[in-house]
Formats: sequence, C-alpha cells, structure tokens
Amino acid sequence: MRETATVVHTDRPVVKPRKSKLVSWLKQWPLQIMVLPALVLILVFSYFPMYGVIIAFQDYSVFKGFWNSPWVGFKHFIDFFQSPELTLVMRNTLVISFLKLAFGFPAPIILAILLNEVRSMIFKRVVQTVSYLPYFLSWVIVANFAISMLSTDNGSVNILLGKLHLIDEPIPYLSVPEYFWTILVTTNVWKEIGFASIVYLAAIASIDPNLYEAAAIDGASRFRMTYLITLPSILPVVVIFSILAIGNLLNAGFEDLLLLGVNPALRDVSDVIDTYVFRMGINLNRYSFATAVGLFKAIVSVGLLTLANYFARRTGNSLW
Repeated sequence: MRETATVVHTDRPVVKPRKSKLVSWLKQWPLQIMVLPALVLILVFSYFPMYGVIIAFQDYSVFKGFWNSPWVGFKHFIDFFQSPELTLVMRNTLVISFLKLAFGFPAPIILAILLNEVRSMIFKRVVQTVSYLPYFLSWVIVANFAISMLSTDNGSVNILLGKLHLIDEPIPYLSVPEYFWTILVTTNVWKEIGFASIVYLAAIASIDPNLYEAAAIDGASRFRMTYLITLPSILPVVVIFSILAIGNLLNAGFEDLLLLGVNPALRDVSDVIDTYVFRMGINLNRYSFATAVGLFKAIVSVGLLTLANYFARRTGNSLW
C-alpha cells in the first residue's frame, strides 16, 4: 500500500519571539555610545537646572538655600506684571523678534536658491565660505567689528559717507536709538545667513533633477522652475523651521543686545526680556524675581510652539 502524507493547513500566524529591549539596545551599542555625550549634555544643562525653578515661588536667599527660603507663591510674577518696565521690555522683545523673523528667516532661503542657480562651482564655493565664516565668530568679535565700522573716529561707514559728501559730520550710530534696530537686525542677518542656508541647500539638492528637465522641455524659465518646483519641494523644511522660529519669538537675543546696546542711551530700545533678567538677577541680586520672569518667558514660548505646530499640522508638516 502507498502511504499518503497529510498536510494540515492552519490560519494561525507565525509568532516570532520578541527580542527584549535590552538585546536591541546591546546590538546598537555603537550608536548608543555616540548619542550618550549629547544626552549627558542635555541632562546637565537643560534638565538638572530645572530644579532651581522653585526659587521663582520663594524669596530666595543664598545663605538659607532652596528649602529654607520662605515661600511667597506668585508674588514675583505679580510684581513683574505690575512693573513700570513691563510695557517697554515686552515692546522691545516683540519688535526685535518680529524684525529678526521678517528679515532673518527668508534671507537664508533666498541665499540658498540663488546659490543653487550658480553654475560656476568655484564662485559658488567662495560665496559659501565667505557667508559661512561670520557664524563661527563670537558675538564679541562681531560686535566689536560693527562698533569699529560705525565709530565716529575713523569708522569706515562715516568715512565713506563723508567721501561721498552725503554727511557733513560723523554720525554716532550706536548712540542714536533710531538706528539701533536696523544695525542689530542687519548684523544678525549677516552673521547667521550663511550657516542657516546649509539646510535649505541640502533640501534643494535632494530634488529630483528630472522635474527641472521636464519643466525646461515645457519652456519654463528659471524663475518659473523656482516658483513651481524648488519652493514647493523645500516647503516641509521651511514649515519646520518656521515652527521653531515662532516658538523662539520671545528670544529676541542676549549677546548681541548686551554688546551692541551697551550705551545707556539705547536702554529704551535694547532692553528685552533676556537682558532684563540678567540685569535683575545678576546686577541687582533679585534671583527669585529674575527666575519668575524667565519662567514666564519659557511658558509663553512653549505655548507659541504648540500653537504654531497645531496650525502647521493642517499643512501635513509638523514637529509632532
């Protein structure tokens, strides 16, 4: 007799044994070790200092410490909202932030698009190097460079305008409040534009060249290609960076304002939340008050970031 084999079919899915998280982690140990320094950096400088936020609700004394200083609740927040300097500080913060956003945000996008259209690789690399260099200079160097250029004594700007017979007397630019915001925003754009354009250049480089070839066959001009292909292709990157920029709307700057606005005559146009916190906390030793102002800024920034992400999600691009 011939024996027949029976094949039993089952609908049960084959269950693979799950690997433990520890095993997965150990298999990726080189990557985990690479991430470890960044994780330690974030913990030390971002999370551990959060413990000190409690002094915003205390009359903190260095000698009494965290737990022995008396608790005062929202007293310092109320003092800030009732402060006569509140209107001035908030006005300067919002105006400077909006100016930096209006001019500083589109500038690297425009530079990246223009560099993408350059056909000479030598010229392109020279422009990239020249535009990247200011980013790696500290604000101390940049501010002194700007002060030297705008000085009334042998300042290159005043000398040039004098040679062109546009002015009769040197203008003390960094002593006149009307010029300060223009100088500040221009200096920021000059310093940041090159490095910020790297991300947009990378996004443009990832665009399929066949799209440009098809558009050229249809007779589209370079401007038309930029409008219909380049800008829509880098839109997700632009949206992500715009969300981050809106979240940082109350971060009007610190080093640049502290160094360029050192003249007391500029206090009415250069005093923002960060410099106000520095002055109150370090110069006047009002640690609890300064912490309360800083905490207020952080809460508003998180709210702005969440709101911007909510609206960006409707376009299909968001941080979370």
